[in-house]
Amino acid sequence: QVQLVESGGGLVQAGGSLRLSCAASGRPFSSYDMGWFRQAPGKEREFVGATLWSGGSTYYGDSVKGRFSISRVNAKKLVYLQMNSLKPEDTAVYYCAAKVRDGSNWGLERSYNYWGQGTQVTVSS
Repeated sequence: QVQLVESGGGLVQAGGSLRLSCAASGRPFSSYDMGWFRQAPGKEREFVGATLWSGGSTYYGDSVKGRFSISRVNAKKLVYLQMNSLKPEDTAVYYCAAKVRDGSNWGLERSYNYWGQGTQVTVSS
């Protein structure tokens, strides 16, 4: 079992930046591939990005490539989502998620076993 708590959301103007954090507790953090997803009102949950268990590989959804970056510190059981050049369409609830590490299916919501409660990000125009 692992518990996930996101923080760092808020209101920001278009073009600004935010950094989200996800703190994990429970089993060794390095046992998990970590993902970020988001869900806007009236829309399905969308893959934002993922980092594999070692932090050596990261993947991003097409809508955030070049603007967002993911990092993790296994010793601190933390994963970050740095969001730059934010746009109003980035407004959503952002979720941190964990899956048992296998290096695959990191873009699929159903692959993830554990989820945080989400943090709201609002980008004003």
